[in-house]
Amino acid sequence: MKNTFIIFVFIATALSACHKDSLSPMPSTSITEEDAFANPQRINQQVLGMYGAVKTSDFYAGRYQVNLELRGEEFLNATLNVAAGLPTWNFTITPSSAEVQLTWRDAFAAINRSNVVFEGILKATVIPDDLKKQYQGEARFLRALCHFALINLYASPYWDRNGSKECIPLRLIAEKGGNNKIKRSTVAQVYEQVIADLDFAEANLPLTYTNAYDNTTRAHRNTAIALKTRVYLAMAQYDKVILEANKIISATAPFKATTGVANQLSPIISAVFAAPYTTTESVFSFAFTTLDAPTTAGLFYNPSPNGSGHYPLNGAGIIANTGWKRTDARRAFNQLSGTSMWLRKWPKNPSTESDYGIVIRYAETMLNLSEALVRQNAVVDTRAVALLNAIRQRSDPTTEFNVASFATPQDLLNQIETERRIELLGEGFRSFDRLRLGLPLLAKGTAPLIKPTDIQYIWPIPLSELLINSDCTQNPGY
Repeated sequence: MKNTFIIFVFIATALSACHKDSLSPMPSTSITEEDAFANPQRINQQVLGMYGAVKTSDFYAGRYQVNLELRGEEFLNATLNVAAGLPTWNFTITPSSAEVQLTWRDAFAAINRSNVVFEGILKATVIPDDLKKQYQGEARFLRALCHFALINLYASPYWDRNGSKECIPLRLIAEKGGNNKIKRSTVAQVYEQVIADLDFAEANLPLTYTNAYDNTTRAHRNTAIALKTRVYLAMAQYDKVILEANKIISATAPFKATTGVANQLSPIISAVFAAPYTTTESVFSFAFTTLDAPTTAGLFYNPSPNGSGHYPLNGAGIIANTGWKRTDARRAFNQLSGTSMWLRKWPKNPSTESDYGIVIRYAETMLNLSEALVRQNAVVDTRAVALLNAIRQRSDPTTEFNVASFATPQDLLNQIETERRIELLGEGFRSFDRLRLGLPLLAKGTAPLIKPTDIQYIWPIPLSELLINSDCTQNPGY
């Protein structure tokens, strides 16, 4: 049967489906691969389609970030709704849990789409070489983003035996006929591939696009660099975090990128999360319409005392921090409804409207650099304090830190952690930060404390993968 190229749904269902017959369908919405890359307009549509494949409801439309947050301690559960992520929140995940299987399915479907487009562009003869390289850079950036997302849920942290444990299967070739048998690579091997993809992306992506929308919603050079700072932070390779961050963060305040897109902090924090969503702080975001409304805000949103939100803020979490002043502009995101406080960082009603899904903010990259400077140099670093001040004073101009504010490097690291919890609240970083440092996932409400030795510290490999991939093994304990 001739290989086909599916416009909207790729044959990546081979990665999670149980029926082999579905691996080679001939749907009416298909065209041949040759036709899909037959002219510049179609090729551009395939490239844009890669982004659409990543922003599915169970992946980067919000559920992925929500799952990372629910594994942290900043939110309580109000509804006991299994479909709304209760097993993730209370650490009762199993290989057959919906979120375990759906996140895996959508991530690998997006990876396969990037691989198909990458290979199609290699063969294309109707676009110039520089545009081919750009498109290939976009494909490999998205592939890196997806593989890294999977690491953060299904694999042991890098510090655990220096990356030698089993990770996930690396999918680097477009699957069009159902290549299901593939072994898991090690954590180190997957990280190595993620970095290789991001290095390729950095070298081939454009410095900038011609408009703010594309600079926000398509990968450019700074996007690849910013993501590398996050990846190297997860690997505890702080010298490399500094090396990458220095490419896009100036040495002194006001901190900004001096080449490519002029990324820098927005003067007002609320502007980052409001229309038109294209501030220079938004290094990379997914745009949404009412047809593909993201679920990030939906699970945290509670418009009235009788609202439909599932996860109010934990009164014993970061909102209880006395150093987070009531006059701090970020406090306005936390709104009382009934007897609970709810996060309203995303202002639109998710049932009828759609906010952008922010993946990388310049503020996060600045905090990555601040932390790396302290950990690498083991001192109360002056530049690290200045970066911390820039984040804090944007929302709280009455607070200013200086070197004398911190008796030890650990005191400064503690304050940087606090700032990450405040600044990035609800954006999918809390459990990521705990795991990369080998810290337990803290108890909240009725959910127990999870130590690094507990099986629930990472997710299991989904049952759907094990049923079709006999070479794939399960995480220990499940």
